[in-house]
Amino acid sequence: MSTLEIHQIPTRSDNYVYLLRESSSGNAAVVDPSDADPVLDTLEMFGWNLTHVLATHHHDDHIGGVPKIKEATGCTVVGPKADRERIPMIDVEVADGDVYRLYEAEAKVWDVPGHTRGHIAYWFAESRALFCGDTLFALGCGRVFEGTHQQMYDSISKFAEVPDETWVYCAHEYTMSNARFALHVDPDNAALQDYARQIERRREAGVSTVPSLMGLERRTNPFLRADDAAFAAALGMADKPPVEVFAEVRTRKDNF
Repeated sequence: MSTLEIHQIPTRSDNYVYLLRESSSGNAAVVDPSDADPVLDTLEMFGWNLTHVLATHHHDDHIGGVPKIKEATGCTVVGPKADRERIPMIDVEVADGDVYRLYEAEAKVWDVPGHTRGHIAYWFAESRALFCGDTLFALGCGRVFEGTHQQMYDSISKFAEVPDETWVYCAHEYTMSNARFALHVDPDNAALQDYARQIERRREAGVSTVPSLMGLERRTNPFLRADDAAFAAALGMADKPPVEVFAEVRTRKDNF
């Protein structure tokens, strides 16, 4: 196996698209291309050859650029088997437990329904990279549009396997607003307070807050702390099952 060079491309108002370059060649893949032109322009600038698209789910701000990119490059589109009918460009279907080989790198695939019913995530262990689409954000998680709170909780719980030193490559710059909510429900968390200050400084400087480290997320992200007894008690939910705590936090965020 090998590690991948990862390049972030900002698109639209708050989207992030990722190019994954094989270190030993000029070949590259793109994750969740919302728009084609920024991707094609970046490939031309670097002189890289795009061979693959990795899609996490069907929303336009994740696959809007796929048709033009596929037409321009002839690339292979990899995507969720569970959402095959809504991403008609898919060439290779992947599902929960699959290991997808991209060049010399390997990605473990998880089905992570909740935000959409066919959402997947890719974990490249050797590259310390988790591409989670809209399932997990820095200090947040995706809205539950097509699934249930139980499904969403089960989905993010799959990331328990991911080491603390893994970078979480989510698809949106939502971190400032997520930090305000996290501080609202977890005001006494010293690690969160420090993280929020770092985020504010980065945004003031026009610097991305993504990716974030999984270990830091576990200490500060309220959606990853539903099984923390002290956090649950502070929410007035002592002795409640973690999924109920998660659902309460998600509901409060929806109305924040």
